[in-house]
Amino acid sequence: MTRRLLVLTFVVVAAAVCLRASTAEEPVPLRQPLANMPRTLGDWTAISQQEFDAATVAVLRADDYVSRTYVGDGREADLYVGYYETQRQGDTIHSPMNCLPAAGWQLLTIDRRAIDAGGRSMVVNRDTIQKGLDTRVVLYWYQSHGRTIASEYWTKIYLVLDGLRLHRTDGAIVRVITPIRESEAGAERSAVDFDRTLVPVLDTHLPE
Repeated sequence: MTRRLLVLTFVVVAAAVCLRASTAEEPVPLRQPLANMPRTLGDWTAISQQEFDAATVAVLRADDYVSRTYVGDGREADLYVGYYETQRQGDTIHSPMNCLPAAGWQLLTIDRRAIDAGGRSMVVNRDTIQKGLDTRVVLYWYQSHGRTIASEYWTKIYLVLDGLRLHRTDGAIVRVITPIRESEAGAERSAVDFDRTLVPVLDTHLPE
């Protein structure tokens, strides 16, 4: 864990140095606001939309976000998408590995899995979290320029490369959480099913 932290720290510092040295990047707006995402996605329908308080917004520093709860066929999925037009020092994407424990969730398992969504194969982070008796499955990934990435390290590396080559540092984090009711496998299937309906819609909002 210490080695992992050192590597990540090095990558973050290198990213900050390289981005400062490169030509100032231009903010890249969304194709359309995340709030315009359909409230019906396949068999899933949004039943609530959460608006964060000022303190949370100040911490996240996202240029746009959407946080909704969808239900379908007795299943539930909590969606969060945060988008950053640029990622300068202090305005980078916050990892769920930090945010969830800060909100009182205990990380039980940390893993990855491959899924097919939106006509492409993608690898996502697959974690299990718990707060009291409430246990949930979390699937999340980072997305930029049509690229989906699970690794936080590679996200930082691409941030540097894209900043130097394209003068772009825009990106998004996509997180889906499903409650574990009858079984953990069932909760994971629900999250994957939701992602398969979500990804094609996201592609119409996030810039390429």
